[in-house]
Amino acid sequence: MLRVPPSQSSLLKALAGQSVSPPPVWLMRQAGRYLPEYREVRGKVPSFLDLCRTPKLAAEVTLQPLRRFPLDAAIVFSDILIVPYALGQKVEFIEGEGPRLEPVGNGKAISSLERDGADEALAPVYETIERVVAELPEDVPLIGFCGAPWTVATYMVEGAGSKDQAAARLLAYRDPATFQRLIDLLVECSADYLARQVQAGARVVQIFDSWAGSLPDDQFDRWCIAPTKNLVERIKAAVPGTPVIGFPRGAGVLAERYVKETGVDAVGCDTSQPLDWLRDRLQPVVPVQGNLDPVLLVAGGAELDRRVKAILASLASGPFIFNLGHGILPDTPIGHVERLIGLVKSGPV
Repeated sequence: MLRVPPSQSSLLKALAGQSVSPPPVWLMRQAGRYLPEYREVRGKVPSFLDLCRTPKLAAEVTLQPLRRFPLDAAIVFSDILIVPYALGQKVEFIEGEGPRLEPVGNGKAISSLERDGADEALAPVYETIERVVAELPEDVPLIGFCGAPWTVATYMVEGAGSKDQAAARLLAYRDPATFQRLIDLLVECSADYLARQVQAGARVVQIFDSWAGSLPDDQFDRWCIAPTKNLVERIKAAVPGTPVIGFPRGAGVLAERYVKETGVDAVGCDTSQPLDWLRDRLQPVVPVQGNLDPVLLVAGGAELDRRVKAILASLASGPFIFNLGHGILPDTPIGHVERLIGLVKSGPV
């Protein structure tokens, strides 16, 4: 079969600042529990982490949504907490409850983390990428990813997810030098991790800062912008030319400062950010990605059609990637995903 050259990838064109019609579309958490074929594979392993660390199965679930839908990118199946696991922190996923980690809430615990074994622990992700790339058409790039240092640190200090990330915020206020050590370690490990993903075959990387919105503006500069800037600089030095998408979820108006100061090549936008603001304030600076409400994708119907068309009308005339404002939800009907992609592929209305 004749493959389209990589230069014809609609995602890569959009990330290079081009206006593409129809715009490229992929969905955060597009491989997941809403797909029956994913649930079948998940049942073959004892835990979610086992699935992430089994390249043959992780590659299979990475490819599953591409077989169902005409998506313009794949994203490697893994988790942001694979990095603390690689640093030697105890990480497990409890069914129905989410991640549980052995908290590192002080300098002694942070000093116990080690980078020495990280390469070996992360090797299954690189093998997964190699397996996926071998099966993807050349015009469908694979996206690698990591969690932003701030977001990953919140889980590491708290020992779980939380509503307000208070444990990490308290440590950052009370002992900023110790918290900085943790952030610096995460920057170093994450930069190497992303570079290795690109060397394995990923053509784009995304940095998920899922809890950026819990930081006030001065702390946002210190714990979101500064580490992300450092991380982006390291990635671009290691693998020049690799597009980097930043996703500072919940950042609101601070996203403008984020895109201007971090050096990201595109910005993921969450559901709360107004379309006209994205068009007028962010899109002139970088390509934007987003921002359909995942709950609306579950609901479907006329309101889904209306909102998809509104997003396209506002943003599709500039460099734009259609996506959700956060990950796809497990109870999302497959038919609604098909409807969404069909609307995007039909172009702006």
